Amino acid sequence: MWPLDPSRKEVLGFAVSCRVLTLALQALFNAIIPDHRAEAFSPPRLAPSGSADQLVEGLLGGLSHWDAEHFLFIAEHGYLYEHNFAFFPGFPLVLLLGAELLRPLWGLLNLRSCLLISVALLNSLFSALAALVLHDLGCLVLHCPRQAFYGALLFCLSPANVFLTAGYSEALFALLTFSAMGQLERGRSWTSGLFFALATGVRSNGLVNIGFLIHSQCQGFFSSLTVQNALRQLLKLMGSVFLSVFTLGLPFALFQYYAYTQFCLPGSAHPIPQPLLQLAVDQGYRTAEGNKPPWCSWELPLIYSYIQDVYWNVGFLRYYELKQVPNFLLAAPMAILVAWATWTYVTTHPWLFLTLGMQRSKNKRTLEKPEPGFLSPRVFVYLVHAAALLLFGSLCMHVQVLTRFLCSSTPIVYWFSAHLLLDQEPLLRSLEAMPGKPPAGHPPPGQKVPRNSMMGLLYNWKTCSLVTRCILGYFVTYWLLGLLLHCNWLPWT
Repeated sequence: MWPLDPSRKEVLGFAVSCRVLTLALQALFNAIIPDHRAEAFSPPRLAPSGSADQLVEGLLGGLSHWDAEHFLFIAEHGYLYEHNFAFFPGFPLVLLLGAELLRPLWGLLNLRSCLLISVALLNSLFSALAALVLHDLGCLVLHCPRQAFYGALLFCLSPANVFLTAGYSEALFALLTFSAMGQLERGRSWTSGLFFALATGVRSNGLVNIGFLIHSQCQGFFSSLTVQNALRQLLKLMGSVFLSVFTLGLPFALFQYYAYTQFCLPGSAHPIPQPLLQLAVDQGYRTAEGNKPPWCSWELPLIYSYIQDVYWNVGFLRYYELKQVPNFLLAAPMAILVAWATWTYVTTHPWLFLTLGMQRSKNKRTLEKPEPGFLSPRVFVYLVHAAALLLFGSLCMHVQVLTRFLCSSTPIVYWFSAHLLLDQEPLLRSLEAMPGKPPAGHPPPGQKVPRNSMMGLLYNWKTCSLVTRCILGYFVTYWLLGLLLHCNWLPWT
């Protein structure tokens, strides 16, 4: 995909090391800590379980908890229950493909075990590749190799670590989204649109990415606009915007139509095994074999909106209750980080925000060599995207998911953190621009600089600046705490 220069090798090596450590720790925590009895989706196992299946469950069972049960269930049985349609089909299809590649093991393992192995291998691969893609994207946007490099390393220590490895769609979504952004930065709008469309088939918030394509098209429109070709350029812009909306919205629309055929059209339902049918009766799950749900009669029958409203109680300010204060505190560090990034950028470039990033530079040299780093004008659209996600997540979602929601959707979390580290940490300022080389100067007394810069900061924790301790303390604490809690059915972000 890319030539592996020293910085990319270090990012890849660190990403792989973090994934291996994550898998080892989740197996350890799952073995030594008793599981909490959670009121969560837990379907019965239909296939017989042998000793090899029990071994896989013991080693990788921590990756199958909470929402991961939904994804594994969908991959194994399909969309049988109404609430399953809250989970988009991209990731279950990828898991099925991974299980198909494990066909030689089918004689020893049942399908669920093969799916669990697919989760561990594929999400480890996706998250490692996402780190490389993020590094590549950072080099394109920031024009600062050091910030791009440290941002990629911070992604490997993401506070959403457990969700980048467990049976969740975050790792695949991050890989597709960052890849689409990189293609757009290279001017490959068609390839970018394809990656963004695939991301929409993985997670619903992929629809928000339409803003990147529209912003890019508007920039092209204003840069080439003249009086003579105004009408032609306007028609071209309208056609491009329509095509972008259609491309990104198509996976979402097809998924909603599939749900409509299952629940609203007679004779479309698939037969359901008796144990799973009994589970629906016991738990009150709606199946396609019952009465038509109310959303079938809506003018625009969207099952996704219905599920979010009725099953998850998602809506504007619905989560603002006194009992949810712990969840707001859990999400506070990520919210503060993105809000801080937004404030820093807005106060630096107020006119850029007023012109929506469409201002023309009178200095041609500025266009060719933009200001490097997080405060570059090229970061504008990414910052607006992150701020929009923060606003929507804070007001309309279950706020505790804000951490993994933002960590898998926007590079701003990692770019701004890298910006703060480089700005505030003397140890990093003593390094040369290219990783893997000896320090350009002598580090402060009592400090050592290992090859991996993030590990070097952790090694010299006591002598690091307050900002460094806050950022790395937050990343590493959530990295470990997420594994400890999530893998034992304890509530987490």
